[in-house]
Amino acid sequence: MVASVFAGFFSGLGLIAAIGAQNAFVLRQGVRREHVGVVVLICALSDAILVALGVAGAQVLTATLPGFQVFMLWGGVGFLLVYGALRFRAAWQGGAALVSMAAARAPLGRVVATALAFTWLNPHVYLDTVALLGALSMQYAPYHWGFGAGAILSSFAFFTALGYGARMLAPVLARPRAWVVLEGAIGVIMWAIAAGLALRALGG
Repeated sequence: MVASVFAGFFSGLGLIAAIGAQNAFVLRQGVRREHVGVVVLICALSDAILVALGVAGAQVLTATLPGFQVFMLWGGVGFLLVYGALRFRAAWQGGAALVSMAAARAPLGRVVATALAFTWLNPHVYLDTVALLGALSMQYAPYHWGFGAGAILSSFAFFTALGYGARMLAPVLARPRAWVVLEGAIGVIMWAIAAGLALRALGG
């Protein structure tokens, strides 16, 4: 159970830490100290709902479709390898520094709507949480919900650190080199998870 929780935590962390519009928005709100708690809660709770749907859905499909678990395992390995390669390519091409905009304070309603749009209108979030994490959770059955709990915990930890630590991180994140290092680290995590899954499948 403990191993599945840790696996879920680091799998989820590796996926949500990728630089994207949602994370850039959370960083911006954190740097500006503008409705940070609300933004963090929306992003983390949304991830929790999607991860739970992914774990539950994968469990149903595994029970009804023979061979689904093996198919999703190797599909997950392939996706992680490609995803990691994309992160390495982004690191090679260079990073985009965070720009803190000195605009007037936005109203709460607009910030909430923006946070919801960045989360629920982003197709990648469904692939990462529902499809990929749901499929990966099946490799830790009967502790798949432990994996899901770890992934959910990673979302709360990441978005809280991102939102409330943004002010301290701003000087570092203003340098493109920092984003290059982050992209490279994410690529390493993704390939390490893929290697672990492949070895698990071949050994089983």
